[in-house]
Amino acid sequence: MSQGILVFIEHRNGALNKTSLEAIAAAQSLGSQLQQPVSAVVPGSDVNALAQGIASYNLAKVVTVNNDKLADYTPDGYTDAMEAVIRQLDPQLIVMPHTYLVRDFAPKLAARFGKSLISDCIRAQVTGSSITFTRRIFLGKLDADVVSDGEPPVFATFQSGAYRPDQAVKGSGSSIESLEVLIGEIRMSPEAPFQEVKQAVDLSKADIIVAVGRGIKSKDNLALAEKLAEALGGDLAASRPICDAEWLPIDRQIGSSGQTVAPKLYVALGISGAIQHLVGMKNSGTIVAINKDPEAPIFDIADYGIVGDLFEAVPVLTDEIKKIKGLS
Repeated sequence: MSQGILVFIEHRNGALNKTSLEAIAAAQSLGSQLQQPVSAVVPGSDVNALAQGIASYNLAKVVTVNNDKLADYTPDGYTDAMEAVIRQLDPQLIVMPHTYLVRDFAPKLAARFGKSLISDCIRAQVTGSSITFTRRIFLGKLDADVVSDGEPPVFATFQSGAYRPDQAVKGSGSSIESLEVLIGEIRMSPEAPFQEVKQAVDLSKADIIVAVGRGIKSKDNLALAEKLAEALGGDLAASRPICDAEWLPIDRQIGSSGQTVAPKLYVALGISGAIQHLVGMKNSGTIVAINKDPEAPIFDIADYGIVGDLFEAVPVLTDEIKKIKGLS
């Protein structure tokens, strides 16, 4: 009988993708509701050191799959490896982060078990013997509940920011097991990993973000937001119109056509809150909005809001933050 939850741990050359910790947090939450143990699987060619770090979390065990064919990611190799692990461990549920890598191989993996992939979930709730997964659809305008049929294995991915990495519960040290798996022919030759240009920034790793919208009015006024970001120790970002105008580079754009972020603090300056922007930041821990329009949609999701002129509010806010931090 299928039992337990298995979490897929994503990494690049042994460097952990932080969304894997979010997946652990999601799996632990579901494990608590289902009263099922949670284990993790780490595929690769030399993942023992990474497995030691994962073992510090509250898991039943960490399974390593070391194979030279997994040195570089390919959908063939990862699908074969994960299929073998799932057939040996027979988990009820497989939880994965919703990343480009997972999106590439997970549908193929689920299909080998005659199952569909429930992707890009923002939460999950156990009812009886089934799990209700919630996904955002139509660019975040609606939430859709998807109920699993209860027949294992169930495959699900969770959106970045649905859970926080710090929600992953630490433990006293999980056992580490090694599994030998048979991996078939690798039909693909992976290209070199995509590299961002030097000035690019990965805003998904930022704890604090100050984002600007049309209300900033001109490129010259960006200095106002930059000073606030500096005082907070955060990164500067923008809505699409700002990047389209080339006031900031495209790698600073937040939204459906930019980056999806979930920082601890998101400060929105002069951003009205179009749905295309909201889907990229609505999972932030705390959202602060400053906008002169009291009906701006951004206030619907903001934890704190200032209805007023950002050119008056931001300098005062910056000065007060500096005073608190002893910077002035």
